[in-house]
Amino acid sequence: MGSRRYDSRTTIFSPEGRLFQVEYALESISHAGTVVGILAPGPSAKPFVASDQSTDAMAVDDPSAATGSTSTSTAPAQSESAKKKEEEARAEREKKYPPPHRTGLVLAAEKKVTSKLLEKEKGSSEKLFLVNGNVITGVAGYNADANSLVSYARNAAQGHLAAYDEDMPVEQLVQKMCDLKQGYTQFGGLRPFGVSFLFAGHDPHHQFQLYASDPSGNYSGWKATCIGANNSTAQSLLRQDYRDDIGLDEAIGLALKVLSKTMDSTSLDSEKLELATLTVDEATGLPFAKIYKPHEIDAALEREGLAKKPETEATQTIP
Repeated sequence: MGSRRYDSRTTIFSPEGRLFQVEYALESISHAGTVVGILAPGPSAKPFVASDQSTDAMAVDDPSAATGSTSTSTAPAQSESAKKKEEEARAEREKKYPPPHRTGLVLAAEKKVTSKLLEKEKGSSEKLFLVNGNVITGVAGYNADANSLVSYARNAAQGHLAAYDEDMPVEQLVQKMCDLKQGYTQFGGLRPFGVSFLFAGHDPHHQFQLYASDPSGNYSGWKATCIGANNSTAQSLLRQDYRDDIGLDEAIGLALKVLSKTMDSTSLDSEKLELATLTVDEATGLPFAKIYKPHEIDAALEREGLAKKPETEATQTIP
């Protein structure tokens, strides 16, 4: 059955149990600029290590178990080669990202509005915002809706700070904003907010946290995720390259690499990207949020080999 009879209001369910206006809001996010968020636990994290001992249930599903002694003899060789490859990969990573490995959170975003006339250093942030001293956020969708919700989140965070003399816990702030977003899908005369968020925050209760929320008011915690255009491609890249012991510098490189594969543009520079990190100051133990300046973004792209080539250099390569 068509949606025309049931998509005029957010309060009307279709016979299939769908809220079309909410689905339309979710669809609008898929056309917005990509935002990538990565949690970097650093070497203190304990990555999952598979046990050498397999149960009988595992052996039944393992096709190599039917080959008998042949698989038994090749198993040590395969494990040794895998360990060797892992050690070589670790050595290469440490060469590119030498220790000590910092912990923190990374947000990287694709800017849709690009112009040489924009004042990059002052107030031209389109995708990344500082909500509080311990929370930064990235947005995908309608920026007017995002600005309204960011202001709401900032007021909520400052109200909690004034009342309790401490930063608002990250999940509590996310939940408060999602309660507001959910209300706009339930009452008549309102439309859903056409924006999704990535929240990167830190508090003493759960340390570093990364949350994603959508126009319906749902939110979930992630180690690494993406919102916006080409998010399925970005998710597959993150699943492939993310590690539980990844450091902050490597996470920055991974975020830029993901954007380079998902953006429509063939080259990256500070005009098309925004980058932010959240770390903990070693001296004070307090969260420290940093939104990168254009020249710092260009330096990060240069370090990862993703920087845009100068026009003079590009013309010289053409025969």
